[in-house]
Amino acid sequence: MDNNLFIKECKIKLSSLEKKLNLIESKFQGEKIELCERALMEIDIPVREIKAVLTEHKFDAVAEEIYFFKIIKPQFISKFIYYSKLLSIEVTIPNAGKTVLKEYFECELLTLKAFYDRYTDFYEYYRRKATFLDHKYFIRNQFDLKTKLEAGLYDYDEKFATSHDHIVSQIIANDLLEKYLLEAITNIDGYNFKTTEEKLILSWSSSKSSLVELLYALYSSHTFNGGNIEFSEIVRYAEKTLHVDLGNFYKTVHEIKNRKTNKTKFLQLLNENLSNKLLEDD
Repeated sequence: MDNNLFIKECKIKLSSLEKKLNLIESKFQGEKIELCERALMEIDIPVREIKAVLTEHKFDAVAEEIYFFKIIKPQFISKFIYYSKLLSIEVTIPNAGKTVLKEYFECELLTLKAFYDRYTDFYEYYRRKATFLDHKYFIRNQFDLKTKLEAGLYDYDEKFATSHDHIVSQIIANDLLEKYLLEAITNIDGYNFKTTEEKLILSWSSSKSSLVELLYALYSSHTFNGGNIEFSEIVRYAEKTLHVDLGNFYKTVHEIKNRKTNKTKFLQLLNENLSNKLLEDD
């Protein structure tokens, strides 16, 4: 099959799959287990079809193979990972009080953070949309043993996998899982993450990384509850009151720590602006 036709077919399958998943999400909103099972069955069909074609397909150029394994395939596999994990979470939710439920979901968040910590270097490479190592990460049979690889690498189908396309899929799935878990926790706390009926009084208008930097500074200084509070709880409260979604805030903190220069640039900006304002007021 011509490569352009192959990619076009994959995109058509993806569009069709997303429409079917949206219908399933709408129909089974209050039945998470049924929703996940039906979603997994729908995802399995196009994945098997694409895999069957790919085993015999040869890409005309390296760039085309990279595009498939870096961009196209993860959009399918990430959905399968997401609903698989969501199903696992839903079937093992403890029948207990708010405290136990909250701890349960927070443990799942820590699992996501552990994955991020394990693949920090690749996380940054992928988030920066870097390309200089794509020929090692997203070409079949090009495993570099000096890079951090999945433990089950040799169990992969070498015709349908590269060393890092599965990690990209996991990153995308983790972003979806994180949003689900944060919403679950905020609902336990008694307010809805998606509430839009409240009148906007104060909203954050600077960058999200700046807010995370500020909140982390306040958390590090034990300025809330005498220090007897988790950083995630501070973030959730700020998200609700300032009407902002900070996403993977642990990743943002890590990026702040890894700044080569001026790690606290927002705090320094605040200090400069405050000093200038005080001088003006005088």
